[in-house]
Amino acid sequence: MERIRNSAVRSLSNSAVAQRSCRSKTYRQSYRSCLGGASRLGHSSPLTARRLNTSRRAFLHNITEKVNPEHLALLVKTEWQLSYVTPLYHFRYTQLKSYSRHLSAFIAAEKQQGFAVEVEGQLNSCKVSLFVVNGIAGTDNDPETVLIQIHSKPPFSRKDEPQKLIWSGWLACTNGNAEYLNSLPKDFTCLPLFGSRGAENLTSLIKYWFQQTFDCCFGPLEISQTSLQWLVALWTNCHTESHIQHLKMVWTLPVVPPLEITYIVNPQDAWELWCSVRNASLERSDRDEETGNIDIEEVMRLMQSLKSHFYRHFRLDLSAGTLSQVSTALGSVRFSGKIKIINSSYMITTLTLLTECALLKMPM
Repeated sequence: MERIRNSAVRSLSNSAVAQRSCRSKTYRQSYRSCLGGASRLGHSSPLTARRLNTSRRAFLHNITEKVNPEHLALLVKTEWQLSYVTPLYHFRYTQLKSYSRHLSAFIAAEKQQGFAVEVEGQLNSCKVSLFVVNGIAGTDNDPETVLIQIHSKPPFSRKDEPQKLIWSGWLACTNGNAEYLNSLPKDFTCLPLFGSRGAENLTSLIKYWFQQTFDCCFGPLEISQTSLQWLVALWTNCHTESHIQHLKMVWTLPVVPPLEITYIVNPQDAWELWCSVRNASLERSDRDEETGNIDIEEVMRLMQSLKSHFYRHFRLDLSAGTLSQVSTALGSVRFSGKIKIINSSYMITTLTLLTECALLKMPM
């Protein structure tokens, strides 16, 4: 049965919905042309292969000079569940206060109709806040990050008791593909990376509101094994500037029952192994070490060296398994899409890779 929505939470009229549908079709056509659709000349776009970059850089970003420390504290040292989200239609940064009111009214209406029953105890007079976090966008093409917070008082709380944070999330784009971003119609804002922390029921409600308001789609963002291997190399490469303390990898082997192996490498051993891989690559090429570029071949050689070392000691071939988690003192990322950024100095490097993953995960 179709839900009857409270008029207070209707953000767009029926005519506007029809217009969004037309614009959405334009977006899909633009997306296909940029990420896989062949042109009339028979030549495919450079992004047709839809795969991760084969070369990237990892370097220190003093992000505290750009990002408000209070905002940064809300993002780091917290585990987030990632999703991808398609471009938002008619999203306006100047309307964030209005969006906050509409989303708050929407949640209240859902609670009244019984759809938020599982988190009912936490939704006592909730307050929604949407605001911009400047400084996380990597280039001028990237839209600024948007942070979402929901505060509420516990049941039977005193009048003077402050509200508590019960849910938080963010939308970000860090060093997104410039060709794709420039190909979007002007009415679309691309913030492909969505992180959330809080009750799943509330997360679903918020996603639904965004979908209805901005004609977008959400989907789970699993982090591929190749992306996890990239993080092994990128984070190990940062050891001299920021002590990684440990290199922890979790592998799953396809046996019955499945065997999960935790592989922890001493940071200095990992660094020396990485240096040997880097030096061998530089000797075989004309690259200058000062550029800081890391190639996928170096990533693969590092992983093969780590797996060979493990096999010599334990006679288990990790190549038969799947890398499902990587963590250091800089952060942790799981295959399931759960991430935690601990050191903000390498936040941009990590978010750049995750933004790329989100863009490639979008449906065509």
